[in-house]
Amino acid sequence: MQLIGMLDSPYVRRVAISLQLLQLPFEHRSVSVFRGFEQFRQINPVVKAPTLLCDDGTPLMDSTLMLEYAEALAAPRSLMPAALPERQQALHLIGLALAATEKSVQIVYEHGIRPAEKVHAPWLERVTGQMHSAFGLLEAALAPQSPQAPLLSLASGELQQAGITLAVAVHFAQQMQPEQINAVRYPRLSAWSAQAEQLPAFRAAAHGEGVYPVQGA
Repeated sequence: MQLIGMLDSPYVRRVAISLQLLQLPFEHRSVSVFRGFEQFRQINPVVKAPTLLCDDGTPLMDSTLMLEYAEALAAPRSLMPAALPERQQALHLIGLALAATEKSVQIVYEHGIRPAEKVHAPWLERVTGQMHSAFGLLEAALAPQSPQAPLLSLASGELQQAGITLAVAVHFAQQMQPEQINAVRYPRLSAWSAQAEQLPAFRAAAHGEGVYPVQGA
């Protein structure tokens, strides 16, 4: 398999970390949808990151669909709880983390792509509020008394999918909007994310323009 896209994308990074923890070998090609648009279009005409090229050449899009495919390949190994109540809570946490990520990305694009005179303040305020709502609920989920806290435990040194998606979401937002997502406003998320970033799978697929090393190289 080949994972196409840059590790400064939280969606690319989410897949790269998950594939490692599912013990599925893959090659990472760090191609930008902006600077490498034409190169990316040769791989996937839709030019969507991440793109996962299956072994038969079929391109998959959307990180959640890629991970569904990866889970099928890796079975019985899984990053999702088997019991329905725990899976329901994991899906709830993943949904919150993906919502926070989506709003974080929208804020980045609003500032980074749209001309300053075209930035729509009411829209930006709305999206920022949605991002904080999601992160606020995730901060509460990390409280010791929270019934969701065990799904985010770092005790084993390997996170499940809820923890992976949350860690990637927090780190991305802190890198791109440190004035909004910081230890003062979100102390639990900040401390927890810092610990997650030290795990081998996260360090191997660090946020930025690097390339995940080919396994066995």
